[in-house]
This record gives sequence, structure tokens and C-alpha cells, in this order.
Amino acid sequence: MLLKSLRGLNLNTLNSSLKGKNLKVSASSLKIQRGKVDTFSSFKLSPITYQSVAFSRSYGAKVFKGEDEATKEDKSRIADAMAVKQEEISENAEGTVQKMADKKVKYSVPSVDFGENYNMPHPLWHNEYIWRVSDDHRPTENFADRLAKKTIDLIKFNFDVVSGWAFGKPTINKALIRIVFLESLAGVPGSVAGVLRHLQSLRRMKRDHGWIHTLFEEAENERMHLLIYMSHMKPGKFFRGCVWISQGIFFNFFFMAYLINPIFCHRLVGYLEEGAVKTYGQIINEVQNGELKEWQNTPAPEIARQYWKMEDNSTMLDVLAVTRADEAHHRDVNHAFAGLQPETPNPYKPGH
Repeated sequence: MLLKSLRGLNLNTLNSSLKGKNLKVSASSLKIQRGKVDTFSSFKLSPITYQSVAFSRSYGAKVFKGEDEATKEDKSRIADAMAVKQEEISENAEGTVQKMADKKVKYSVPSVDFGENYNMPHPLWHNEYIWRVSDDHRPTENFADRLAKKTIDLIKFNFDVVSGWAFGKPTINKALIRIVFLESLAGVPGSVAGVLRHLQSLRRMKRDHGWIHTLFEEAENERMHLLIYMSHMKPGKFFRGCVWISQGIFFNFFFMAYLINPIFCHRLVGYLEEGAVKTYGQIINEVQNGELKEWQNTPAPEIARQYWKMEDNSTMLDVLAVTRADEAHHRDVNHAFAGLQPETPNPYKPGH
């Protein structure tokens, strides 16, 4: 078929079809001998076409190396995003974070992890802010709010009793037990809510409008807190067993509650994080002025320095302060989510 087509080929027709493409075919370009096609190799290209081919090869090499203008522009945008924090909350975000949104205060920049640590985006806090985190409390307004607050008060009481934090003088061991136990459960709500919204998006075949990524970022952030403080703790079988039982109970409770009333669940987590902020504030006070001064000079674990991009001379006191800033952020995010309808677009960008 190819041979027949070539035999009937009209070069004038072919060149007419190639007009404007800087390509010309001459009679010597196609040599057909003994019924076989010998070569197609001698197409005659105009100088302009040679320049185009050379440019294409050069441009392709730049794209492959990331040296083209578009890639440079993308890298520049990433650098700008690291230097300047975008507005954290949109105008429709409600709750305790509204006053922060009105002031448009910029406290952090989003992390950018290109895979070296497998971390999702998360806030990198400005040093001056982490020492000014306040113990904000959102007053209850209805029955659901009061139920959420009472539930968290009960959970906090059990945390304090199990960890021994409620008895005697605070010690490093008590503080670690309190923190690790708290963080082992604090990562549950974000993961459960994220999975349920993900599955809902699949079932309904509609977009989630950004909630999923914030929920999973929160869950991973809490898990990273756990791994960071585990650098100073070796839990025994009894402690691990308590975590297993508590996680199983809390997971199933939160799973069913989120299916019934997501707004209640986000309010619940908001109050949970309020308690976490107070707990870290108490521990920080003990490190600065009380029984835990040892942590003033204890170096920060390497995993913490890498995760939050901390200075090499950072201490456990700095780690506590940054952790408290994370918890305050989760508090504000969940109170904001509780003030929004589940179909409302997420006002938070990745890493904020």
C-alpha cells in the first residue's frame, strides 16, 4: 500500500500541502528502485526549519533541566510563598479565629517539603509568635457546644489521672506520659474526618472543596508531635495497652459522631485543642519557672529541628512552644470549621 501511494505521489500536491511549514520535498528526496523504497532521508529543510528544530531541542533540554522560564517562574512563586504568608482565614470563617482574620496577622509560613521527609505542608511559626500564644476559649452557645465541652472535660480529667499529672509535683516523666498519651489520640479526629469526607466525595462524585487536605495535615501534625516526644520516652507494655484501648474507644466514638453531626465533632476538637494549649502552657511555665527546668538546656531532637526548620541550638523549651502554636492553630481551625456548613469551601490553604 505504501509503495502504491508513493508511485502515485504528486510532488506539487505534497509541497502545496506543506506550504507555510518551511518544508519542501524534491524529486531526489524519494528514490524508488526495483519496486522498493530505498530512502526517505533526504528531505530538504529550509534554514528557518533548521533553526526551529535547533530551538526545539535546546528548549526541550532546558525544560528537562528545569532551566526554562516557566519553571523558573514557578520556583520564584514558591519562594515568594515561603516568604510571605497568605491570608489565613477568609471572611466567612467564624469563631475565635475571626479576630485574627480581621487583623490579618501573619504568624507563619507554610512548609514546602519536596519529598525528603515525606511530610505534608504545615505551618513554620515565626519565633516571636510562639511565645505569645494565648489560651483563648470559645464560650458555649447551645446544647451541642455544652455537650462537646463536657465530653472534653471528662476526657481531660481521665488524661490527668492516668498520666499522674493531677497528683504531686510535675516531673519530666509525668509530662512525657501526659503529652504522648494526648498526642496518640489527638491524631484520630483529623484522620477519621478526612477519610469520611474523602469517601463522601467518592460516593457523591463531587469535589470536597479543600477540607480533606487540612484534616489530613492536622492528623499528620499530631502524629509528628507524638514521634518527636517519643525521642525522650520508652513506653512500656501497660502504657501501650492503655493507648490501644483508648484509641479504639475514641476512634469508634468519633467515627459514629462525625457521621451524625460533623459540626459537633469540629466543636469537640476545638475544645480538645483548647485543653492541649493550656496543658503545653502549664508545662512551659514549669520549664521556665518550676520543676522542669532541665528542659531549658536539653537539646531539641533532630526530628523536631528538621520538621519545624529549627536552629541547631534549639532546646526542648522551644519544641514545647512550637507544639503549643500548632495546637492553637488546630483549635482555631476546628472552631472555624464548626461555624461553617460542611459544603462551604475551606478557607485554609495548604500548610496554613
